[in-house]
Amino acid sequence: MQIKTPAEIAEASLATGIAKTDKTLNDKPRLIVQAIMAGAFIAFGGTLSLIIGYGFPGICAENPALQRLLSGCMFPIGLILVVVLGAELFTGNNALLVPAFMRRKASVHTILTNWGLVYIGNFIGALLFTWALVYSVGLLDAAPYDSAIDRIAHAKTSMSWWTVFLKGIGANWCVCLAVWLAMSGKTLLEKCIGCWIPVMAFVALGYEHSIANMFYLPAAMLCGADITAGQAITTNLIPATLGNIVGGALLVGCLHSYAHLRSTSAKS
Repeated sequence: MQIKTPAEIAEASLATGIAKTDKTLNDKPRLIVQAIMAGAFIAFGGTLSLIIGYGFPGICAENPALQRLLSGCMFPIGLILVVVLGAELFTGNNALLVPAFMRRKASVHTILTNWGLVYIGNFIGALLFTWALVYSVGLLDAAPYDSAIDRIAHAKTSMSWWTVFLKGIGANWCVCLAVWLAMSGKTLLEKCIGCWIPVMAFVALGYEHSIANMFYLPAAMLCGADITAGQAITTNLIPATLGNIVGGALLVGCLHSYAHLRSTSAKS
């Protein structure tokens, strides 16, 4: 199993960021379609994580880490689908556009346009999946899932703004490290392992991923949780999104590009 070196990963991230920049400027419809796909993929991973992770309440009551482990093991399928099938995920793009910016191949305006369009597309995809394939088919109607989604939503909207922000940093640090690891491999197995390990860790640790929460919070509201859309947005989605940007753009995109991306003069 021969994987890319850190410098080769940085070069691959640069090429990916340049391609995403071009798509943002010249092919916005395709960008939005791929963003909708990514939102649905992440919601799919969140649903599986909920069903399996909370499906053994008796055992997990005596072993609280088991629920976190089970949920963490299931959730990464969402990112695996995003990476392998070429969807556009806001949190991954937080890091992937930074190398192109550092090489002056992408402007701030282009990056913000990409993030904005992809964020909206992710939200649409997550909502469509949640309504059509979770709520409408009654996946969360029965115990223990009805009470589990209610507890999850209240926990996510009861933390302080600062706590959600910091947990958002942790979540996207892990997600973007997963994207970087996936770029190191060539085979499906290598990419799956690269995605799985850091994402499993962030779910088990209880960090806050804004796109995942576009599934959890609407699903809870559809199932009758006593939270409003305003609460979901102001107490969770906004600080989680800002934290995700810091965790992805600064801690992965910026630091790893600075550490490993070869300078123009060194390449010439």
